[in-house]
Amino acid sequence: MTFTVRQALAADAIALPAIERSAAALFRLDPSLAWLADAAVPQASAHLPVIEQGELWVAQNNDGQLAGFLRAVTVDQQLHIEELSVSQHFQGRGVGRKLLLAAIEQARLWQLRAVTLTTFRDLPWNAPFYQRMGFALLNAEDTDARLNHVLREEIAHGLPGERRCAMRLVLTPSP
Repeated sequence: MTFTVRQALAADAIALPAIERSAAALFRLDPSLAWLADAAVPQASAHLPVIEQGELWVAQNNDGQLAGFLRAVTVDQQLHIEELSVSQHFQGRGVGRKLLLAAIEQARLWQLRAVTLTTFRDLPWNAPFYQRMGFALLNAEDTDARLNHVLREEIAHGLPGERRCAMRLVLTPSP
């Protein structure tokens, strides 16, 4: 099965909450984070502004079924990844990697300085995955005010601060 990545269309928004819920089921593997599998996800309408801005990508299989999505926002000449979700049925097939590479390439084309995100430092499909993709863990001194704000907001919503981290991939312009 092959997957292609493209910028999302408004019609794709309806499928995104189910993809995110399916992807979140992976948190059941960690008893202290299992509650995330049942947490609320944004409704389809919440994705429409990001889709209109061209900062949401979807992966679909050769049958046209959506397998995952990556949602981002551009801030301070950086593309910040807010969400990367792949439906359980399609996990482990390189879908997340393809979505991430598409977003990185778009950030290069937009001549942005970096791609940033916050994630769990100890889950194999989080920080270790992004490190394999070239992202660096940021220590406290290298984490800017915006990323610190994102981390504080996540903690306020119940995520364990000691397990969260910020990461950055510094971009070089496309040749």
